[in-house]
Parts: sequence; C-alpha cells; structure tokens
Amino acid sequence: MLTGKKVLVGVTGGIAAYKAAEVVSRLRKLGVEVHVAMTKSATEFITPLTLRSLSTNPVYVDMFDEPKLWNVEHIALAEYVDSVIIAPATANILAKMTTGIADDFLSTVLLATRAPIFVAPAMNHAMYHHPATQENLSRLKERGIKIIGPGTGFQACGTEGDGRMSEAVEIVETVTQWFSGQDCLKGKKALVTAGGTQEPLDPVRYLGNRSSGKMGYAVAQALQEAGAETILVSAPTDLPTPSGVTRVSVHTALEMYDAVLERFPNIDVVVKAAAVADYRPATQAEQKIKKDGVSRTIDLIPNPDILAELGRRKTSQVLIGFAAETENLLANAQEKMHRKNVNLLVANDVTKPGAGFGSPTNIVSFLFPDGRRIDFPQMSKLEVARNLVAEIANLLGT
Repeated sequence: MLTGKKVLVGVTGGIAAYKAAEVVSRLRKLGVEVHVAMTKSATEFITPLTLRSLSTNPVYVDMFDEPKLWNVEHIALAEYVDSVIIAPATANILAKMTTGIADDFLSTVLLATRAPIFVAPAMNHAMYHHPATQENLSRLKERGIKIIGPGTGFQACGTEGDGRMSEAVEIVETVTQWFSGQDCLKGKKALVTAGGTQEPLDPVRYLGNRSSGKMGYAVAQALQEAGAETILVSAPTDLPTPSGVTRVSVHTALEMYDAVLERFPNIDVVVKAAAVADYRPATQAEQKIKKDGVSRTIDLIPNPDILAELGRRKTSQVLIGFAAETENLLANAQEKMHRKNVNLLVANDVTKPGAGFGSPTNIVSFLFPDGRRIDFPQMSKLEVARNLVAEIANLLGT
C-alpha cells in the first residue's frame, strides 16, 4: 500500500531518535520515497549522515542551508509529500504544533503541509502526563492528527512507565493501515451537504440555526481522502473547502434542494450532514423591516424534505442521514431512519458536552435498518467522518 508514496520523517531531539533509523529503513523496504527533516537537537542523538544513507535523500536541518533544489524548500517539501511521520515527537514539538510555532525547518513544514500527519510521542512519563502535554495531544487529535502510542516500559532516565516511543514496526504498520483505506472509494462519486441554511426575512435578516458545518466538512475531507470524487453543497460558513473537494455554495433550503437533486442521479453516495431549515417565511420583505414597536407575526411555510425525497428516488445509491436530537435520541433517530429510507443514520444528542453545534468533537451512534448499532466515544469530527467512510465502503462493497 505504501509503494511509491512520498513520506517525510521528522526527527526531534530525544533519546528515541535512534529508532528513526529503523522507521526510515522499514519505509524504504516497502518502496517508499523517504525524506528526512531533523531538528538541531536531534542531530545530537543521531547524525544526518546515517539518515541520509538510509533514505538516499538529502536530510534537511537548517532553514537557511543552501537549497538542494532551487525552490522554497520547506514549502515545496510540505506540498510534495503524501504524509508526515514525527518520530520521535517530543513534548516540545507537540507544543509547537498546537500553537503554530514555526521557528525551524521541521516546524515550518508542519505548519505548511496539508498532508496527513502521524506523531509518535516520546518523553519521560511525567512529562507525558503533564496537563499541558495531554491538552496539546487532545487538540492535535481534534485537528485530525493521528497519534501512535506511546508505549510503556523502561525509560532512559531510569524510570518506568508510559511515554516510550512506539516501536518502528508499529509506526510503519499504522501508516500502512491508514493508507490501505485511502483508495477504498476510488472511482466513486460522493455528495455531502453541510452547514445551516438561511431563510431570508428581508435583505438584512434571516432565520437560521447554530450549525457550524464542521461535521459535513469533515465528512467531505474523509471521502476525498478515500479517493471519492467529492462535491460539497454548503450553506454559508467560514470553513475552508477541503483540498480536492468541489464546493457548491447555497444559502436557502430551496437552493440546496435544487443543487442536490440535480446531481443525485450521477452520485454513488450522499451524506446529508446539513442542518436544513424545516420552514421558511411565507413572504420576504423587499426592504429592511423597520422597528416600530409593534408586535409582528411571521407566517412560516414548510421547506421540502431533501433527505426524504432522496430516500424516495434512490436506486443503487447509498444514502446517509444525520439526526441531531435533544431528547429520546435513539427512538427519534430510529423513526427517522425508517421514515427517510436511509442506509445508515448518524445520531447525536446535541445537548451533551462535546457533541453540540460548533464543537470540534462529537459523540455519535451509527444506526442501521437491520437493527445494528455502533456507539462511539467522544472523538474529533474528522475521526467520526473517517469511521463513517469505513462503513460507507462496506455498504458499497468496496
């Protein structure tokens, strides 16, 4: 699965730096094009010459070294590689990644790359359990960075506990498993809806909801990672469009309805993660409604049910729905799943801490028409999305 992939191995200044040599060696044996970037502290533990000999490529250390090629090297490398592995990942580099500090070659590449990043923490167990380190790891997970380990055992400082860097074989196997799912939806076309629609009252005001769009955008990213040609039909949001995803911007439920139904016949999988307004104002004022101290009544009319319409029209498509509930989660979600004729429904209670609108994390259950249910603990929305993509691949038989 790794043959032909381009991987950057980042080595930071800890005693476990010697294990980076085996990581590089194992990757090379699998046909990976390996590049190495080291911090200056890492060179105190293992020489660039060792890693250059194993990788057969120049090793990057100093931001201001003479370029190996005529380009802005840290940017070119960040865009060139398919993934980045930081092994060992010290408490220092984890803190830099969390706060966005870019004061050397490696940390600058980490800030510039959009490739998936794996980190293998390595430090004294007291440092590992310090609240600052644990908070940094949690925040990195929320951003979709994958944490490998750490292991437990005897440490160079003479103590014993967790904080040891995972062995090279485990690191390489983890990356291999991740890449093995990257092409599982290759050749498939996916459509995702995201964000909260806005139903105008006048040229200034609208009826809306608290949806941030983060869950839908994470699903679009995960589908694209898995090789699907992905279209994102998005209500207004400040989120950046995931790399490689085609975005179609809409505002209202009617606009989203038209955009989705137009494309539906040529789509293999639809994930309806948007918070679509159930109602819209019956009339829209042409000019801003002025405040005059008089009570007003807004007449609302129902919007079309996009998910239900897709459920009626689907033939071979896989249809995924979301149910954001505030009470009777499973009962309401199961009823919705059968009524909307979906293949899988993602249910979450938005009143739970860590699962509400705007949160970087979610707590969900996957419900299936045959009665199966998979409950997940709190995790980043990108992790939820990647688990969802795995189920989509199963439903498509890929």
